[in-house]
Amino acid sequence: MALTDIAIRNAKPRAKPYKLGDALGLFLLVQPTGGKLWRVKYRVDGKEKKLGIGTYPEVSLGEARKRRDDAREMMASGKDPSREKRRSKVRAKLEADNTFSAISAEYCKKRRRDGAKAWAPATAVRSEYLLSLLMPALGAMPIGEIEPADVLGAIRKIEGKGNLESARRTLQLASAVLRYAVATARLASDPTRDLRGALIAPTVKHYGAVTDAKRVGELLRAIDGYEGQGYTKLALQIAPHVFVRPGELRHAEWSEIDLDGALWIIPAEKMKMRKPHHVPLSRQAVALFREVYTATGPAGYVFPSIRTRTRPMSENTINAGLRRLGYASDEMTAHGFRAMASTLLNESGKWHPDAIERALAHGDSDKVRAAYHRGAHWQERLEMAQWWSNYLDQLRKGADIVPFPNREAV
Repeated sequence: MALTDIAIRNAKPRAKPYKLGDALGLFLLVQPTGGKLWRVKYRVDGKEKKLGIGTYPEVSLGEARKRRDDAREMMASGKDPSREKRRSKVRAKLEADNTFSAISAEYCKKRRRDGAKAWAPATAVRSEYLLSLLMPALGAMPIGEIEPADVLGAIRKIEGKGNLESARRTLQLASAVLRYAVATARLASDPTRDLRGALIAPTVKHYGAVTDAKRVGELLRAIDGYEGQGYTKLALQIAPHVFVRPGELRHAEWSEIDLDGALWIIPAEKMKMRKPHHVPLSRQAVALFREVYTATGPAGYVFPSIRTRTRPMSENTINAGLRRLGYASDEMTAHGFRAMASTLLNESGKWHPDAIERALAHGDSDKVRAAYHRGAHWQERLEMAQWWSNYLDQLRKGADIVPFPNREAV
């Protein structure tokens, strides 16, 4: 006889498991503990097999019969229901492991350890933050189910807050994660490939920089009169001489600087281009570093945080110092010392453009050309570093017009 709900509810546990049969191979296995398990008995190639399809009452009698019929349909098409169940479990686990969140984390971990192409620490933090903005919408989705509209909808929320550059960068990162899934055989193609042009283009903002010689002199004199925290003043005084990126300056460590040899070697992991950068130090730069050394040397960060010596000064410190001196963000920034040096060194006409580019640590996609330039222009860079500091000293003196000094004056 076919089972009924009343019969199932009234079934009591016994000392040993026993079966209550239904029809077409469906039966209920009643356990000594009181558990009631649905099973389907079937044969494949003459061999009897059993398929578990759930527990009662979570799976009702009607649902159990439906699952039995589904299993029989599989058998009719030549499939083994037990094998298909195992495959479904594997697929479910793969989907859980292949969510956008999981693959994003895997991608970020790879980029942090990606050899010469590894993210700088600050880039990693920023990128991981931007990707986190997508997690409420995309994080739990299996990577293979994500469609262009899903990504665009999530990015639009960032764009809608007026963060146009963040939206642009987040879309780039989302595409990078999806291309990584393609490269690791977990996705057929990047669904964001056709979203180019969908976002509002942000207005390009250049770093504020003082590049007029007379105004450079005014800036240098203002820095000399700075009355804020001591490390900030020294960082502001050193910045125009070395014109490295702000992050490279504030992360400088005494172990990297040879004051006797007048050389600062910034390791590859701190550089944007992931290559070590050699910075020749002029006499003026060495003197300023020696002044800092008396306060923060001989080990650790050259410019430590005011709260703890285990961290560098804040990324906003130099810019805050410039604001305190009265320079708005569109007039002068910490990054602006690089534009200042680039502009005036090129305008002088006394130095090879490749030597200036090498001093600025700009990348060269041609490895052979890059290696050649590193060697060919080193002596010129040594002379240029001292010439530049001498020129800054002349500008600081305040003459209305300061001619470029001859290279021989170095």
